[in-house]
Amino acid sequence: DRWGTAAALGLRATLALVRGDLAGLGRDGTRSALTFRELGDCWGELQTVSPLAALAEIKGAYEEADRRQREGLLMARELGLEAEVSARLSGLGRLALLARDWERARDLHEQARRSAAEQGYKYGEIHSGMGLALGARRSGDLDGAEAHLLHLRDGYVDVSSQAGDHLLLAELGFVAELRGDADTAAAHHLQGLEIARALAEPRALALSLEGLAGAAALTADGPSATRAAVL
Repeated sequence: DRWGTAAALGLRATLALVRGDLAGLGRDGTRSALTFRELGDCWGELQTVSPLAALAEIKGAYEEADRRQREGLLMARELGLEAEVSARLSGLGRLALLARDWERARDLHEQARRSAAEQGYKYGEIHSGMGLALGARRSGDLDGAEAHLLHLRDGYVDVSSQAGDHLLLAELGFVAELRGDADTAAAHHLQGLEIARALAEPRALALSLEGLAGAAALTADGPSATRAAVL
């Protein structure tokens, strides 16, 4: 049953992304997408967009990631799947952030947030809200970033996940670091580090260590500088 095989491979690709198994993600996701395309199943192919676009983004292949997200957005709109529309808009918003196009990123994430809210799709609201927080922090609007992050922390406790909590703590840490508050930054990143260790996901661990390094570097002395370099 080729359809069943493609569906299983697509799910396995998504789980590989969660585990940080990029080789498995690429292998299974590509096979799944190709099989669904050969079968003419647009819905099935759409399920592979998110993991394969994420893989391209991780590898720095931003043009490929953009192409996959745009193709996915077209498929989602053709099928009338508004939750998927929200997800693809957020994906394009993340790519706009990487291109430092703050205005476009904000617009895409706002579109995604509205679409998710209309459907009562809480995960989509969280994902787009985090995109707005990321954009605010990277563009220098620290108060705006903190407001978005606290709204996510306090408003979606019932659907929080370890991965989401980790990213939220990392962003709160980066906001504190940019304000020059080394102690608060370190506290957030130490909490995040515990979650990263529980997740056993390399990128999460790297992000927490990066945050701790930034906090240590704020203290202008030799031992702190050495600690920052080691981290």
